[in-house]
Amino acid sequence: MELTANHIWVMVSAALVLLMTPGLAFFYGGMARAKAAVNMMMMSFVSVALVGVVWVLWGYSMSSGEGIAQLFGNPLASAGMTDLLGTETLISAGYGATFAIIAVALISGAIADRTRFSSWSLFVPLWVTAVYCPMAYMVWGGGLLTEEGFIGQTFGAAIDFAGGTVVHISAGVAALVLALILGKRHGFSNSPFHRAHSVPFVMLGAAVLWFGWFGFNGGAASSAEEAGLIWINTLAAPAAAMIGWLVTERIRDGRPTSVGAASGVVAGLVAITPACASVSPVGALGLGLVAGVAAALAVGLKYRLGFDDSLDVVGVHLAAGLVGTIALGFIALPDGGEGGGLFYGGGFAQLAAQLVAVVVAIIFTAVPTALIGLTIHRTVGFRVSHEHEITGVDLAEHAESAYDFAPDDDYAETSTRGDDKARLPV
Repeated sequence: MELTANHIWVMVSAALVLLMTPGLAFFYGGMARAKAAVNMMMMSFVSVALVGVVWVLWGYSMSSGEGIAQLFGNPLASAGMTDLLGTETLISAGYGATFAIIAVALISGAIADRTRFSSWSLFVPLWVTAVYCPMAYMVWGGGLLTEEGFIGQTFGAAIDFAGGTVVHISAGVAALVLALILGKRHGFSNSPFHRAHSVPFVMLGAAVLWFGWFGFNGGAASSAEEAGLIWINTLAAPAAAMIGWLVTERIRDGRPTSVGAASGVVAGLVAITPACASVSPVGALGLGLVAGVAAALAVGLKYRLGFDDSLDVVGVHLAAGLVGTIALGFIALPDGGEGGGLFYGGGFAQLAAQLVAVVVAIIFTAVPTALIGLTIHRTVGFRVSHEHEITGVDLAEHAESAYDFAPDDDYAETSTRGDDKARLPV
């Protein structure tokens, strides 16, 4: 079969999405403490390796093909992908793998500074198998939430073009569950706990994420017209969300921050993910603005409610994912002049479908995540010891550190004053 422009675009998009996970590593690594930066980045990198293996062996099969009870595909149908050799399906299979990788990597930010690397490496393949693959099948593979599925036929099919429920709501719910299982970091209190140790890393990570997101949203575009709309919306929503977040910071805290700007971008990207092909550019601006404000406010809930979501996965991905998914019930454009959101005269049908999809995603993610997390926590242990958390998980888990502070004359002088620890950001 001849290689077409569409094939090439999907392959390029897959490469862009794959780049997002190293971008996430920089984003999370910069936000973590200096003594946990290596561990934080490794949790993203190892997700690429583990999910890559799972996807080839059984993950792709579970997310596509003939379903079992409309929940997941037959794991043995395309095991090893040997039956796909010589077909163009391998291209879309590779594209799908990158979504699974970034989805599970997102969860890691909620448990920064205190996670055993071996336990995380066990959690990744289990979660992708039990949660991500079934969710992908139910939303995109012909399962329960599609037009052919039982829930879709009963309540209407939800719109999720690029992963509002499959990636962001599921990752946000899983992050909350793991944060509750592992408990709070030592010294966590109901006030801002610590600042990002490397703001440049955070900004770099956000930039790479935004760049890769054009492939994340645009890779499945079916026409030039749709691709153009997706591109503009993927620019507009995070731009407006950044402004919304910065204004919220300015009013609430007195000053806007660089980390807030980066987080606002991510919140806008999350919100536009399910809606990128279904809202107008003006709708994308409004959606981004609301998502930026909502996420900026949501990140403070961990202090009020007392759960330690280290890097605000719940506040950004779950909150903005909910905003983007539910908003489609109001601002989705009519399809061929029919349907659409409430604001376009489409009635409550689409809103009902979006709400049902959200409920299903939350329940279906929370229960198996809790089972997996608790099993690991009570057997091999999910959290490092108190001593290792204090000294730093980088040294304890990897015998490495992100920074090597060479003893120079200035350092020797400060050491004699007993304030050398100020040289190392935590």
